[in-house]
Amino acid sequence: MIGGGLYVVGLAGIAWIGGWFAAGLVVRPLEQIAEIVDTVTGSRMNVRVGHLRGPEEIQRLTAGLDAMLDRLDDAFTGQDRFIANAAHELKTPLVINRTLVEVAMNRPGAPEEVLRLGENLLEVGTRHERLIDALLMLARAEQAPSLHVPVDLAELVASDALSVSRAEAARRGVRASDDLEPAETRGDPVLLEHVVRNLVDNAVRYNVPGGTVRVRTWQAPGGATLEVANTGPVIGAHELPMLFEPFRRLTDRVGSAHGSGLGLSIVRAVVRSHGGRLQAVPGEDGGLIVTVTLPG
Repeated sequence: MIGGGLYVVGLAGIAWIGGWFAAGLVVRPLEQIAEIVDTVTGSRMNVRVGHLRGPEEIQRLTAGLDAMLDRLDDAFTGQDRFIANAAHELKTPLVINRTLVEVAMNRPGAPEEVLRLGENLLEVGTRHERLIDALLMLARAEQAPSLHVPVDLAELVASDALSVSRAEAARRGVRASDDLEPAETRGDPVLLEHVVRNLVDNAVRYNVPGGTVRVRTWQAPGGATLEVANTGPVIGAHELPMLFEPFRRLTDRVGSAHGSGLGLSIVRAVVRSHGGRLQAVPGEDGGLIVTVTLPG
């Protein structure tokens, strides 16, 4: 009886060890695959799983994943090439048109009607160029950032966005103030600068005479935080989602001389691509409070 019991226990132990070993042959390669796939981003598509030890099913899985990554890499490369070509093809005719209009306007004795028409055409052309730039920026913003360098949001506000907007604020009778503490994150400084500049510019532009704009940055437990608040028109909570839709404004007017209707859509795309959060809430007495939180 005792011998038989020991025999059964021994078989069970051997079976457990064999099962543990067999499971390891499958689980360990799967864990390696998961770790490798987690490193793949839109700007880092050159990662491949390669050959891993394991049963035939694992070999087929790794081969399939590598083939899929090859196709994704080709797709992203093609998209980048298309954006670059589109920028050239769309802008070239506009540059030619602007040159022809300027030549006509600079001719000695050009009639007043030609000068007025030329000014209108230049304004329309400039608006179209801004729209193309915004569309290309939106396409770039929706991809994972290609740079992950240290960026301080406070420096972006102080060195560029607020200094540029103060003149426009003074012209509109809007008071701009700031409370800037270090707010460090990592990402593409050009794209993040666009976020800061766009939010501050919108806060100044969509305001009321004698209104205010307040810009704050700080390092919160959740990451680097930027807050832009203004005293603009009253905004209903149901209208907030429309603010971040392409070509939508609360007045339903797009393509004005002041913008393309894509600014806040680009802001949202950049924040998302950097793994951040974007929140907009109406101010108690009107205006908007926009908060951006990026990984610290």
